[in-house]
Amino acid sequence: QVQLVESGGGSVQPGGSLGLSCAASGSIFSINAMGWYRQAPGKQRELVATITSRMSANYADSVKGRATISRDNAKNTVYLRMDSLKPEDTAVYYCNAEGVRTTHWGEYKTYWGQGTQVTVSS
Repeated sequence: QVQLVESGGGSVQPGGSLGLSCAASGSIFSINAMGWYRQAPGKQRELVATITSRMSANYADSVKGRATISRDNAKNTVYLRMDSLKPEDTAVYYCNAEGVRTTHWGEYKTYWGQGTQVTVSS
C-alpha cells in the first residue's frame, strides 16, 4: 500500500510565502509524476503544479511565476513553494502521485494525499 503524507500549509498573510512537502511511502518501484492540486470551497479541484520523474514541471496559469515545484526522486518526495500569496490561493492542497508502480511489472496507479489547508488572510 502506498501512502502520501503532506506537511506544511497553515495560515499566511497576503504577500507571504509557504512551503508544502509530500512524501510517498510504501513499497514503491517508481513514480511517473507527482504534483499538487487544490480545492477551494464550492469549487472543483484544480491543478496547481506537477513534475515528472525527469523534472519537467507544469504550472497552472494562476500560479505561474509565484510557485516552484521540486522533487527528490530518491526520497519519493515532492515540494511546493508559493510566494506572493493571494486570498484566492486559499484552499485545501492535495498531493498527487501518478503512474505509481510497486514492482517493475506492476500496474500503474494514482494516489492522493489527505489534503492540507492553506489560508491566505490578513
